Amino acid sequence: MQGIQVSKTEFKAKALEYFRQVEQSGEHVVVTDHGTPTLVVRPFHGLDRDPLEILSGTVVRYDNPTDPVDVDWEAGR
Repeated sequence: MQGIQVSKTEFKAKALEYFRQVEQSGEHVVVTDHGTPTLVVRPFHGLDRDPLEILSGTVVRYDNPTDPVDVDWEAGR
C-alpha cells in the first residue's frame, strides 16, 4: 500500500493540494500527530464494486481448508 505521511500542521496548510493528489494518483495520505498516524485520506470507492473484488487479497493464508474444525458450536436455534 503506497502513500505518504504528513503532519497535521502540514496537512492543514496544504489540504487542497493533498486532496487533489489523492484524487489524481489514487494513493492515500496518512496524517500524523507527533509522528503517530491518526487518520488516512484515501479515494472514495462506491459500493457498486463486486464483493469478491473488495475481498480479493484479504485472505493471506488458509492451510488445509477441508480439515475438520475443532470448535464446538450450535447450529440453528
